[in-house]
Amino acid sequence: MRISFCQALLTGAIILNLLILYYVSRAQQQMMEKRREQSNGLKKASLPVAGLGAIGNLVGGSMVGGAKMGGLEGNMRGPRVTILVREFEDFENYVGDVARSFLRQRPELPFLAVAESPPYPPLALPEAARLLVLSPSPDQPPQTHRPEFNVQTEFALLVPDGMELDHGRQIERLIRELEGEGGGPVRLVAAPVLTRSAVQCLHLRVNLREWTATYTPAASGSSGSVCTALQGDAVILIRTEDLFNLSVPLGRPLISSLFVQTSLRGWKVKLLEGPSFSASHRPLFSSAHNQWKADSRLKDATNHLMRSFGLKHVVLADGRHQWFGCSKETPRCFGTVRDDTPEYLYIERWTPPCCLRALRETTKYVINILESSGVRYWLEGGSLLGAARHQDIIPWDYDVDLGIYLEDVPNCDYLKSLDSGSLVDANGYVWERAVEGDFYRVQYSEANHLHVDLWPFYSRNGVMTRDTWTEHKQDVEFPEHFLQPLVPMQFAGITAYGPNNHRAFLELKFGEGVIENPQYPNPAKKRLDRSRTLGS
Repeated sequence: MRISFCQALLTGAIILNLLILYYVSRAQQQMMEKRREQSNGLKKASLPVAGLGAIGNLVGGSMVGGAKMGGLEGNMRGPRVTILVREFEDFENYVGDVARSFLRQRPELPFLAVAESPPYPPLALPEAARLLVLSPSPDQPPQTHRPEFNVQTEFALLVPDGMELDHGRQIERLIRELEGEGGGPVRLVAAPVLTRSAVQCLHLRVNLREWTATYTPAASGSSGSVCTALQGDAVILIRTEDLFNLSVPLGRPLISSLFVQTSLRGWKVKLLEGPSFSASHRPLFSSAHNQWKADSRLKDATNHLMRSFGLKHVVLADGRHQWFGCSKETPRCFGTVRDDTPEYLYIERWTPPCCLRALRETTKYVINILESSGVRYWLEGGSLLGAARHQDIIPWDYDVDLGIYLEDVPNCDYLKSLDSGSLVDANGYVWERAVEGDFYRVQYSEANHLHVDLWPFYSRNGVMTRDTWTEHKQDVEFPEHFLQPLVPMQFAGITAYGPNNHRAFLELKFGEGVIENPQYPNPAKKRLDRSRTLGS
């Protein structure tokens, strides 16, 4: 049988491919054997040798924990945790002493002092410790100021200023506790720093929709408390991956910033009864002036943090309230409302609590004046709907509406003189005739335009009407018998008056079932997600 030229060529190509595959396989096998020999050599080199951790850090260059060595150091006996000091004041601190106490006990551990800008006076740090400045510099690469590039260990230990490490076993205990949780809801482990005030475990509920954070005390357990926030000085261990999955991993104040973010993620912290850490410097500040400066900076940092997180009301564990939104001296939290849809609805928020507080105060004030002046009034529109549904202002409403009898206007000194212009009363409230139509408006203050609208009606053949109307669908005439008599209703913390059959009144204005079926004012622009629980 004769072999053709094509068959011979094909046979030769097959033989050539087989030879190539053989030599490639041999080369790969030889390479794997060489790597295995190198690995065995490195394992021998990883036996405990004094100063190895420090050498590893030097090899790592500018990256903490031997970052340039990649995962190699982690597979050996390199450091597993980086020490971070974030809370300190540049005008007086003991960060250098804190660093020396850690480096004396555990010289292999990376130590970072973290500041927003270069401290002045400069920190006096030992040679093995480093300063990380978070503010970017236009002449530096991004890894210079971003902490996630500078912390290469598995864990981060957040320590406060003025404490010290007594012995290295304290850190191992924290690591064992966190690893023992097995990646469950407990994602942080903390130990107290012995100070004049004990560390307290708290429950924290953050409701971004209502711009509010609420702290409540948590009960302690024999094996340590598990909660969602801490109050006081503590050393906190967290996995580095978890820390840098936070939006603001090292915001100040650190404790507030950390636990607002972790509680929103459903994470918990375990506060151990031991080991406790010593406080080498208490009090932290040597003079009343420096303490005042620190308190002022803490207040400013808290204001900035809460506003950046969109939290305007904080309820502390002792029942005190802190407000970070608008006041009588500032503009309200939102601008001009367009299409009956305030801007906060577009970001899935409801009326800021500071605005609701101002509306309640203004409503109480106006109703008191109307009643003392003999002006008949009733809850109107969305305000009546809020009273029927919540006994309060609707959680997403932005003003309060009251109907009044036009014939009673001369009884009120503030209203009868408002043919034009406006007046500011002795309590800072602004009374004016609205520019949008023939009705009155009472503003919270000259700066803050949260307001109560007063709509004057008169009776014509038993029907309540008025001379001008808006485009709101609820602005319609209605029988006067709804107002004969007026009945008391709970609203915004006071007893106000409303129509005697508020359900029929509301369904006349808004449609059947309006009380049981809440909706935003203009569903064409923004609809309420009814699957979410409605607050009161």
